[in-house]
Amino acid sequence: QVQLVESGGGLVQAGGSLRLSCAASGRTFSKYAVDWFRQAPGKEREFVCSISRSGESTIYTNSVKGRFTISRDNAKNTVYLQMNNLKPEDTAVYYCAAEAGGLYESWGQGTQVTVSS
Repeated sequence: QVQLVESGGGLVQAGGSLRLSCAASGRTFSKYAVDWFRQAPGKEREFVCSISRSGESTIYTNSVKGRFTISRDNAKNTVYLQMNNLKPEDTAVYYCAAEAGGLYESWGQGTQVTVSS
């Protein structure tokens, strides 16, 4: 089973940028699609974006389209989430998850993103 570790979170002012990383170890990373989720205080975890195993296909939730970009480097076993023009409502703990065959096999521990107004 693949293990995931997120990094890159922090405190940023509105309009700023952060790049999150999701580093994988264990089994072959390229067999997994990878999704990013986030959970704000008092709210349910929500889907943010997804990238296919090859990286050719991506999906974004409407609220981040045009601001967030997901990418992956299978040689480095890493998925990235570039977040630009951040808004206070983007404040949340961000999680990456590895998906295969419609099932999430592994989740990271999360990284905190805080956007101040």
